[in-house]
Amino acid sequence: MAATKAKDLREMSSEELTKRLQDLKSEGVTLRIQQATGQLENTASIRTVRRDVARILTILNQRRSQA
Repeated sequence: MAATKAKDLREMSSEELTKRLQDLKSEGVTLRIQQATGQLENTASIRTVRRDVARILTILNQRRSQA
């Protein structure tokens, strides 16, 4: 999974970002379960998901502070 660029995320609506955030959080849970059971092959994917979540939260918070 490739990291989503902040530029691409800024072009999305707040609703789309919220939906993407929910998807990433559920994916993060799945990855952590896989890691705990020894099934996760690419451990870097957890880091990528965490950073994407942080990017989305940052953009949403910036939009809230501007409004």
